[in-house]
Amino acid sequence: MRRVLLRAAVVWGALLTLVSCGLNGQSARGDGPAPAAPAGVTAAAGSATSVHVMWNRASGKPEVAHYEVYRGTTKVKEVPGSHHMVDVTRLKPSTMYAFSVRARDADGRLGPSSERVQATTPAATAADERAPSRPENPRGKAAGSRAAQLSWARSTDDRGVASYDVYQGATKIHSVGGAQTATVVTGLRPGTRYSFTVRARDAADNISSASRSVRITTPAGPADADVDAGAGTNTGTGMAPTAFRATTHRKDGAHYLDLSWTPPAVDGVITEYQIQLDRKPVTSLVWGATPPRGKATYSFYVGREAGLTQRVRIRAKLPDGTWGAFSTERTVTTGGP
Repeated sequence: MRRVLLRAAVVWGALLTLVSCGLNGQSARGDGPAPAAPAGVTAAAGSATSVHVMWNRASGKPEVAHYEVYRGTTKVKEVPGSHHMVDVTRLKPSTMYAFSVRARDADGRLGPSSERVQATTPAATAADERAPSRPENPRGKAAGSRAAQLSWARSTDDRGVASYDVYQGATKIHSVGGAQTATVVTGLRPGTRYSFTVRARDAADNISSASRSVRITTPAGPADADVDAGAGTNTGTGMAPTAFRATTHRKDGAHYLDLSWTPPAVDGVITEYQIQLDRKPVTSLVWGATPPRGKATYSFYVGREAGLTQRVRIRAKLPDGTWGAFSTERTVTTGGP
């Protein structure tokens, strides 16, 4: 009897070990970091009942399988990981909405929410069935090997233009407000030919005919597996400030960070920059007068502690309202040479 009980205990222990190993193996497959929060989220009203939401493609590991778009706390859209924009429809006119985006990987891990961005739909117009005029005089040029600058003449509409939609071939890839007549399309591939058109949209969702096509070929550049084949992402690659430098100086016992850079070459005016220390936003620079076209400089207070080492970088808000890429990151130490 004792031998039987001993044998049963051994078998039961082995079963527990197998189950434990199986559970541990299953858990291991589900372990690991979730995708990071999507960055560069923007929202712009496309009509009285729709808002266009865009975000940057998440880089690094794990790969994103899907993006989830939320209106407030309600999930309203889910798109594949290759998509970085969506139109949220069936909204109310003259209403402010808040949107955020979360990334999910192939194992189902859901990352944290992006920052919330707001957009207000314009007022509805009664019995408006007339579409805006076709955008005329479209122009474009490559902006480096991964971006293109587009511009066009303002359309007319009896009730006003609410937004302009940019198409790559037959696919809508971008949208800007009705007051803007220029934008930067990013996420392109080097050495590739693209064709873009623009359509105007009013608050009643009447859409104009397409503009004349603008054909652009990006110059050849180094291969980059992390860049999407399609356009329309919001990463701002190629639209970063250049010649970025960072130093410090001390005055009256306080330390200041001195920055200088050359603004990105874009069609339009850049009036706002975001400055980050150790990858966290610390201040925004908004030009109150005409911003410089050449070298720009800025200095700001960083505290009284000497020997503090920080990483600093800067990015520009592009003429279409989206954030460009970050500059080269510099490391500075207060009180240092």
